[in-house]
Amino acid sequence: MSARVETWRGSLAAWLERYAIWIVLLFLFITAASLSEAFLRPIYIFNVVRQVAPVGIAAIGVTMVMIMGGVDLSVGAIISLGAVFAAVLMDGEPGNIPLACAATMLMGAGVGAANGVLIAYNRISPFILTLGMAVVITGITQIFSGGTARGIVAPGFREFFNFRVGGLAPVLGFVFLGMAVVGIWIQRATRFGRGLYLIGSNKEAARLSGLPIARATIAAYAVSGLFAGFAGLALLARSGVSSTFAGRGFEFDVLAAVMLGGTTFEGGRGGIGGTIAGVFVLVVAFNLVNILGLSYYAQLIVKGAIIILASAAYGYLKELR
Repeated sequence: MSARVETWRGSLAAWLERYAIWIVLLFLFITAASLSEAFLRPIYIFNVVRQVAPVGIAAIGVTMVMIMGGVDLSVGAIISLGAVFAAVLMDGEPGNIPLACAATMLMGAGVGAANGVLIAYNRISPFILTLGMAVVITGITQIFSGGTARGIVAPGFREFFNFRVGGLAPVLGFVFLGMAVVGIWIQRATRFGRGLYLIGSNKEAARLSGLPIARATIAAYAVSGLFAGFAGLALLARSGVSSTFAGRGFEFDVLAAVMLGGTTFEGGRGGIGGTIAGVFVLVVAFNLVNILGLSYYAQLIVKGAIIILASAAYGYLKELR
């Protein structure tokens, strides 16, 4: 009987670890809808999707890194640099939009690849390395921009991403969800994505099985940087201003969303589907804070509490499992 109980508890813990975030999201949405009818309006829901697009896109890439057992704190700085970089390259000319978008994503991938190389071939903590890279990128952004908003967003760029299909759904929301689908496909259907789980679970076993750990590390961080660069474009499309601090603090929103979705610093578990749910839990929670009339600083308390509670909850579920 005891063995059956232990098996049942382990199965329940595994189920909760996989689906708890969706239950939390449903509960939060019902609570929000009961406090404000705005949450029942389709246009408001699509506005929420548009609002979280930059954080959500960056979180997709960071999820891959954390599945592998790493962490990327440079994404917020890359988002800021990406927004400024793209606006400068556009220079108000519609013909420059393709070049600006491609160059911005390549810039993000390049920074991510640099993170990956330094982590793969040196015994540097990913936390410290990417935090230091964030400081470096912030300095580069300030020098590049002169400390002020620089560049001119080309006509048509914001109009395209903010165009509402059917008068409701913004293109930026579809781009975010499309990027999520691409990330899930990479995670589940490619050898690279499956290899990240093995590396995160047991690096030595991954090495013995012939997985190229160094190359996988570089690729994972390059993908994270690529998605962060795209998030910079999404933020520029949403706001229209290339602020040098546009992405400041986004790294903590990203980490909170990823950890809420079940991907922890230990690696080897979690996934992008959970991360997407975590992104929406955060935005609904923050909107609830606003509905209740609490301040921005209350949002920070909520954000920190969510990270702490998620870490504790998943640690407890792991022990049960």
